[in-house]
Amino acid sequence: MRLISSGWIRVSAFMIFMLFSQWLMALEGDSEQPITIDSNSATYDDKQGTSIYIGNVVAIQGSMRMEADKLVVFFVAGAIDKLVATGNPVHLKQLPQVGKEEIKGKSLVAEYFPAKKLFVLTQKAEVWQGQNLSSSEIILYDIKNSLIKAGETASATKRVHATFQPNDKKAK
Repeated sequence: MRLISSGWIRVSAFMIFMLFSQWLMALEGDSEQPITIDSNSATYDDKQGTSIYIGNVVAIQGSMRMEADKLVVFFVAGAIDKLVATGNPVHLKQLPQVGKEEIKGKSLVAEYFPAKKLFVLTQKAEVWQGQNLSSSEIILYDIKNSLIKAGETASATKRVHATFQPNDKKAK
């Protein structure tokens, strides 16, 4: 029986590392990826610095995916400043890290600020990961820091609702 050479093992390990690291970098570098948008119709207004997409809108940047009825893209100095999506509801999802569950969300309005790596979900907003859920009239999702902030401290009438499921001890 012939043993596998250590050179082959090193080459194989390097190839696996390269494949894995490209996937990992794609998640960490989502904001460095291009934004692609598909829709039924589109209008670009150079004077206003806006681009409007209507009908079955799908916007993708790296592992982030947003689906909406309408999407308005605002440009400043030729670069995307923000995207404002509306829908009944808008759906979004993003894989925060390799091995983690997707973070999903929905709301009637979703604003995305690519440079800040920030989503602002308003009107019937919900964000969940697995079976853990947060809902409020406003939820901020800081993609860079995987931070979800819900509600407004100045309002006692707009409450935040959160549900956290216990860990499944049998699964460990």
